[in-house]
Amino acid sequence: MEHNQKLTELARKLRKNMTLEERTLWYHFLKNHSFSFRRQTVIGNYIVDFFCYQAKLVIELDGSQHYEQTGLDNDKKRTEYLKQQGLTVIRFSNDDVKHNLRGVCEKINDVLENLNHSKE
Repeated sequence: MEHNQKLTELARKLRKNMTLEERTLWYHFLKNHSFSFRRQTVIGNYIVDFFCYQAKLVIELDGSQHYEQTGLDNDKKRTEYLKQQGLTVIRFSNDDVKHNLRGVCEKINDVLENLNHSKE
Protein backbone atom coordinates (compact mmCIF):
# COMPACT_ATOMS: atom_id res chain seq x y z
CA MET A 1 0.00 0.00 0.00
CA GLU A 2 1.25 3.47 -0.87
CA HIS A 3 2.21 5.90 1.89
CA ASN A 4 2.64 9.65 1.52
CA GLN A 5 5.46 10.52 3.96
CA LYS A 6 4.48 14.21 3.88
CA LEU A 7 1.23 13.35 5.66
CA THR A 8 2.90 11.48 8.54
CA GLU A 9 3.42 14.60 10.68
CA LEU A 10 -0.16 15.72 10.10
CA ALA A 11 -1.41 12.26 11.09
CA ARG A 12 0.56 12.53 14.35
CA LYS A 13 -1.06 15.89 15.09
CA LEU A 14 -4.50 14.49 14.32
CA ARG A 15 -3.88 11.58 16.72
CA LYS A 16 -3.07 14.07 19.47
CA ASN A 17 -6.12 16.21 18.66
CA MET A 18 -8.87 13.69 17.97
CA THR A 19 -12.44 14.91 17.80
CA LEU A 20 -14.77 14.05 20.67
CA GLU A 21 -16.42 11.38 18.52
CA GLU A 22 -13.07 9.85 17.50
CA ARG A 23 -11.97 9.76 21.15
CA THR A 24 -15.28 8.18 22.17
CA LEU A 25 -15.07 5.40 19.59
CA TRP A 26 -11.36 4.85 20.25
CA TYR A 27 -11.37 4.71 24.04
CA HIS A 28 -14.75 3.00 24.49
CA PHE A 29 -14.38 0.38 21.77
CA LEU A 30 -11.54 0.20 19.25
CA LYS A 31 -8.48 0.63 21.48
CA ASN A 32 -9.00 -2.70 23.25
CA HIS A 33 -10.78 -4.58 20.45
CA SER A 34 -9.62 -8.11 19.65
CA PHE A 35 -8.74 -6.79 16.18
CA SER A 36 -5.90 -4.28 16.26
CA PHE A 37 -6.81 -0.77 15.07
CA ARG A 38 -4.61 2.23 14.33
CA ARG A 39 -5.71 5.85 14.53
CA GLN A 40 -5.14 8.46 11.84
CA THR A 41 -3.27 6.22 9.44
CA VAL A 42 -1.76 7.42 6.17
CA ILE A 43 -2.87 5.41 3.14
CA GLY A 44 -1.73 6.88 -0.16
CA ASN A 45 -2.59 10.57 -0.13
CA TYR A 46 -5.22 10.19 2.58
CA ILE A 47 -5.33 9.99 6.35
CA VAL A 48 -8.05 7.60 7.48
CA ASP A 49 -9.62 7.89 10.92
CA PHE A 50 -9.20 4.24 11.94
CA PHE A 51 -7.56 1.32 10.15
CA CYS A 52 -7.45 -2.39 10.88
CA TYR A 53 -4.70 -3.91 8.75
CA GLN A 54 -5.67 -7.49 9.63
CA ALA A 55 -9.22 -7.05 8.31
CA LYS A 56 -8.31 -4.42 5.67
CA LEU A 57 -11.02 -2.23 7.20
CA VAL A 58 -11.17 1.58 7.23
CA ILE A 59 -13.60 3.35 9.56
CA GLU A 60 -14.37 6.98 8.85
CA LEU A 61 -16.30 9.37 11.09
CA ASP A 62 -17.99 12.19 9.24
CA GLY A 63 -18.69 15.63 10.64
CA SER A 64 -21.09 18.11 9.05
CA GLN A 65 -18.60 19.20 6.36
CA HIS A 66 -18.82 15.71 4.85
CA TYR A 67 -22.47 16.31 3.95
CA GLU A 68 -21.83 19.39 1.83
CA GLN A 69 -21.35 18.77 -1.90
CA THR A 70 -17.58 19.28 -1.82
CA GLY A 71 -17.27 16.89 1.11
CA LEU A 72 -19.47 14.29 -0.57
CA ASP A 73 -17.39 14.51 -3.76
CA ASN A 74 -14.10 14.24 -1.85
CA ASP A 75 -15.38 11.30 0.20
CA LYS A 76 -16.49 9.49 -2.95
CA LYS A 77 -12.99 9.83 -4.51
CA ARG A 78 -11.35 8.81 -1.26
CA THR A 79 -13.56 5.74 -0.86
CA GLU A 80 -12.97 4.69 -4.47
CA TYR A 81 -9.20 4.95 -3.97
CA LEU A 82 -9.31 2.96 -0.73
CA LYS A 83 -11.45 0.25 -2.34
CA GLN A 84 -8.94 0.04 -5.20
CA GLN A 85 -6.33 -0.73 -2.53
CA GLY A 86 -8.43 -3.75 -1.49
CA LEU A 87 -9.89 -2.09 1.60
CA THR A 88 -13.43 -2.07 2.94
CA VAL A 89 -14.65 1.37 4.04
CA ILE A 90 -17.46 2.03 6.48
CA ARG A 91 -18.63 5.50 7.45
CA PHE A 92 -20.52 6.81 10.42
CA SER A 93 -21.70 10.31 11.18
CA ASN A 94 -20.52 12.02 14.32
CA ASP A 95 -24.18 11.97 15.39
CA ASP A 96 -24.19 8.17 15.09
CA VAL A 97 -21.29 7.98 17.55
CA LYS A 98 -22.85 10.56 19.90
CA HIS A 99 -26.33 9.09 19.99
CA ASN A 100 -25.96 5.42 19.04
CA LEU A 101 -22.48 4.25 20.04
CA ARG A 102 -23.78 0.75 20.76
CA GLY A 103 -25.22 0.48 17.22
CA VAL A 104 -21.96 1.75 15.70
CA CYS A 105 -19.98 -0.84 17.66
CA GLU A 106 -22.37 -3.63 16.67
CA LYS A 107 -22.10 -2.63 13.00
CA ILE A 108 -18.28 -2.63 13.18
CA ASN A 109 -18.33 -6.08 14.78
CA ASP A 110 -20.73 -7.35 12.10
CA VAL A 111 -18.48 -6.07 9.33
CA LEU A 112 -15.40 -7.58 10.97
CA GLU A 113 -17.16 -10.93 11.35
CA ASN A 114 -18.24 -10.91 7.69
CA LEU A 115 -14.75 -9.93 6.52
CA ASN A 116 -13.20 -12.61 8.69
CA HIS A 117 -15.55 -15.31 7.35
CA SER A 118 -14.91 -14.30 3.72
CA LYS A 119 -11.18 -14.99 4.26
CA GLU A 120 -11.79 -18.58 5.38
